[in-house]
Amino acid sequence: MQDLPNLILIGPMGAGKSTIGRLLAAELSRQFLDSDHEIQARCGADIPWIFDVEGEAGFRQREVQMIEELTELEGVVIATGGGAVLREENRRRLRERGSVIYLFTTVEQQLKRVAKDRNRPLLQRPDREQVLREMFDLRDPLYRATADIVVRTDRRSPRAVVNEIVRRVQRLVDPLQAKA
Repeated sequence: MQDLPNLILIGPMGAGKSTIGRLLAAELSRQFLDSDHEIQARCGADIPWIFDVEGEAGFRQREVQMIEELTELEGVVIATGGGAVLREENRRRLRERGSVIYLFTTVEQQLKRVAKDRNRPLLQRPDREQVLREMFDLRDPLYRATADIVVRTDRRSPRAVVNEIVRRVQRLVDPLQAKA
């Protein structure tokens, strides 16, 4: 399946982009890159620190540069941060340089998955559910407009999600083979 384009995972925090991305890359014998981890490695600082020092705007500018770099690579699986779709230039780059998969999950599932996570600057407030709902309302239409495929991750094993992604991306690349 080396003829597949870059596979780019988008979706909210807690959707499973990193976990599923690693499994997907292993399944396809590809390199996996996580834009948030790459930003941290490049800066030598974690994302909460970047938010504290540079604010969200500073972080988003770093994210634009990282997505530009990562999407220039070929034959990779990329997981983006949940807010990457907020910038039109990111959405355009993602659509142009790979097959984009929106990992959809509900706010309820997000709350369960990020309950103890202190590494998410936008959730360091007492009203986490309201914050997640507001982000969902703003971002879901952007995820859908950017994605080639939407895959639900709620109450599904990461392996089942990976299998669905592989099947559906193969259909995008070669629709005739999918009918065989």
